[in-house]
Amino acid sequence: MRKFIRFLFFVLLFFLLLLIYGRYVGTDGLITKEYSISANIDESFNGLKIVHFSDLHYLRVANKNTLKQVVDEINLINPDIVFFTGDLIDKDFKLNDKEKNNLISELSSINSKYGKYAVLGNHDYKKDEELFKEIYSSSNFILLQNSYDIVYGNNNDKLFIGGLDTYTFDKADISKVMEYFSDNEDINYKIILCHEPDYIDTIVKDYNVDLVLSGHSHNGQINIPYIKKFFLPKGSRKYYDNYYKVKDTDLYISSGIGLSRLNLRMFNKPSINFYRINKITE
Repeated sequence: MRKFIRFLFFVLLFFLLLLIYGRYVGTDGLITKEYSISANIDESFNGLKIVHFSDLHYLRVANKNTLKQVVDEINLINPDIVFFTGDLIDKDFKLNDKEKNNLISELSSINSKYGKYAVLGNHDYKKDEELFKEIYSSSNFILLQNSYDIVYGNNNDKLFIGGLDTYTFDKADISKVMEYFSDNEDINYKIILCHEPDYIDTIVKDYNVDLVLSGHSHNGQINIPYIKKFFLPKGSRKYYDNYYKVKDTDLYISSGIGLSRLNLRMFNKPSINFYRINKITE
């Protein structure tokens, strides 16, 4: 009996320590995941530096200091373009004027050569849409909602950036994003931002795009084999790891900054992604 009680004690102690690790150690700090991409990109964009972050879930655990750390890390990279792929504010928390101003102040401090772009996530749709338009506009981010923008380089080189609304609430419409190509075929490299990575199957079914960036899955917030799948949200149950090749499209999924549902991260530190896109040389 004593052996059983001792065994039970150590099992409970192990799980208690695991929970403490997940809450305080797993959620602390920030890492940068670096990726090199070889692509058929125009010469003036050769060596393009992109920073991609996602799923801040502001106020659940992430606060102004968390965001400041992210901003400082992004600016150290000195990116050409910055992308945010949704879930800026956690759905369970209300933003007051002070916190809104803190968000705007920090997001405004992000520097980039060509611009900063964002899409909405499923948590964002639980809030007032006008709130996000105000935050992003005041922070010099371009909010893409089933829309696109063209970045111009030298010699009339062009880079296509499309952004989708959230798939969770059936708002995503790739046909609207790709309307530009109904009359034009003058852009070699196409980037699509979407919150939920599983939507990529719809994208590549009818369109050729080069790079899709998303979030939502947190790469498995509880990143334990055979267990993490139980914690994956709808929209990221097929694609949830760091990288996939889907047909000819590169799909990268950010593990995010904040937390959703559970205030735990297991073996999956908050992170940002840094991509360097190099032109394929023949």
